[in-house]
Amino acid sequence: MFSRHKSSLVPADQALPGRQAAAFTLTAPHTVLGHPLTGPYPEELEVADFGMGCFWGAERTFWQLPGVWTTLVGYQGGYTPNPTYEEVCSGLTGHTEAVRVVFDPAVVSYEQLLKAFWEAHDPTQGNRQGNDVGTQYRSALYTHSPAQAAAATATRDTFQPALTALGYGPITTEIAPAGPFYPAEPYHQQYLSEAKNPNGYCGLGGTGASCPIGVAKAGS
Repeated sequence: MFSRHKSSLVPADQALPGRQAAAFTLTAPHTVLGHPLTGPYPEELEVADFGMGCFWGAERTFWQLPGVWTTLVGYQGGYTPNPTYEEVCSGLTGHTEAVRVVFDPAVVSYEQLLKAFWEAHDPTQGNRQGNDVGTQYRSALYTHSPAQAAAATATRDTFQPALTALGYGPITTEIAPAGPFYPAEPYHQQYLSEAKNPNGYCGLGGTGASCPIGVAKAGS
């Protein structure tokens, strides 16, 4: 049963029941950026959610970008409320491993974050990313506004010809409105930081294709 749900999404009526509340709280600040992981965030900031395989390396991709205020990893796009890491890995919650990026749009645009997203992983692999196999590793963009949804779709369509030219197939990235985001356990947060596991496992790898997205001017 677990093996089947590694390759196909579990139906909602077969998902694990979960629980009403998380078994932990995230009280420590971001290991690298020093800001709180959870909201409320300063009102001038915006939120973006990305799924691109194992969330350890994905989170590190974004905290290195100027204008990113904080990042945290969690579970999104599934059915089970407040899932655990083990439950998500079973394939029986429907979630993918996701990164929440809180950013200052006056410094870095959503389109620039999308460029990093498309180039840092292979969005054509379906329910896997490299050697990491399962629905929890699927590529996904969960949007928080009509503008984000439009940008996600437009950049996907712009990136596809670059991938096709290199012999890759169609992009399989899930694009959907953001639903509940359940933070992952504290030990997953900033897992690859210098303070935790700087030489830890990272299965993230791009295709070598460049996403031809224009760099937006601050405030545009």
